Amino acid sequence: MNQENWDALANEVHDIWEGNAAFWDDYMQEGNDFQRLLISPAVERLLELQAGESILDIACGNGNFARRLANSGMHVTAVDFSEVFVERARARGTAFGAGTVSYHVVDATKREQLLALGKASFNALTCNMALMDMADIDPLLHSVPILLKPGGRFVFSVSHPCFNSTGITKLVEEEDREGELVTHYAVKVMRYLTPVARKGLGVVGQPAAHYTFHRPLSMLLNACFDAGLVLDRIEEPHFQAQRVPNRPFAWANNDDIPPVLVARLRPV
Repeated sequence: MNQENWDALANEVHDIWEGNAAFWDDYMQEGNDFQRLLISPAVERLLELQAGESILDIACGNGNFARRLANSGMHVTAVDFSEVFVERARARGTAFGAGTVSYHVVDATKREQLLALGKASFNALTCNMALMDMADIDPLLHSVPILLKPGGRFVFSVSHPCFNSTGITKLVEEEDREGELVTHYAVKVMRYLTPVARKGLGVVGQPAAHYTFHRPLSMLLNACFDAGLVLDRIEEPHFQAQRVPNRPFAWANNDDIPPVLVARLRPV
């Protein structure tokens, strides 16, 4: 992709999220089931935070995880490229009396904007459910070792590339098992290895479909390794069997298939 096409795509991605941000904030508020039950607990486990540490939350959205960290005693800087998200995050921080969070408008695909936050300034970096929404993740990954203090760590969460990507469909099947009707829920993987960009819905009813950039695990992790990071822990959060789903194709029906991948990396 030439620079002109890249700039046009980057502008389109930004404009879509500007249009979706208010809807997402109203929907997410302080976190939906994905955030509260799967993502936040797993990310916190891998962060292994100590009270008073400095954390950078990249692509913070409406800031629900940043506020969660701040309320646990962390010094939190939260950034997003959507001006609307940052405005909403600041308003929610005030309304909910959350611990102090410093919010900034920063495009994580622009390395110079990230580095302006301060070299060797953070004990840990997080990026929750956003790498798959970025057309170019190299500027962020190559900034991680520079932004981290010695001994720092980077934890990201993404839609699981193997099971929750642009190449899957969800199935519901019914079996008559000796007079008992049994419902089976499954995920069919039709495409995995080929990187692809496609628009889709993150939340049913959002104003506009947004881009998702599928990367197989090898491409995603090798990009991390090329940036001087090493992987030392992963989790694959999934819903528990006792969850009551709100619709037939909800991920809560697939209690043995993880919709999320969480990884911890450290500079070499």
